[in-house]
Amino acid sequence: MSEQKQTLADLKTATSGVTAAPKAEPKRDKQGRSYATGKRKNAVARVWIKPGKGKITINDRTFEGYFVRPVLRMMINQPFGVTNRANEFDVICTVSGGGMSGQAGAVRHGISKALTYYEPSLRPALKAAGFLTRDPRVVERKKYGRKKARRSFQFSKR
Repeated sequence: MSEQKQTLADLKTATSGVTAAPKAEPKRDKQGRSYATGKRKNAVARVWIKPGKGKITINDRTFEGYFVRPVLRMMINQPFGVTNRANEFDVICTVSGGGMSGQAGAVRHGISKALTYYEPSLRPALKAAGFLTRDPRVVERKKYGRKKARRSFQFSKR
């Protein structure tokens, strides 16, 4: 070590070559949209967000027409609620694979990632809510000698 610091004031003024992390830049295309891919179970959602009036289009259908269950609609709107950005972004999404619940989770994951690309300052709020983590749970595979993944055939003594 070259020199020792004696007081806290010396430590505050000292710069030992440590630089601040570079500030995250927004990722937007030429049309002002941000793109992200969201995944859940076997469902994959490709999501584009852009500033707008809150219109959500999924597979060229309306949001209410595609996800009929209110729980799934609420799940998709969660990232906007956490970041206080309700009705500020239009969402265009194509989703495939899996069932309705998996697709809704994939869309939520994609919207969350796209929001962080559009506005990097929203990342801490979305991260704390757990929306940026891809849910790793998938269906367990069927094993040979079994009826399902874990279910055995019925045992009979005779």
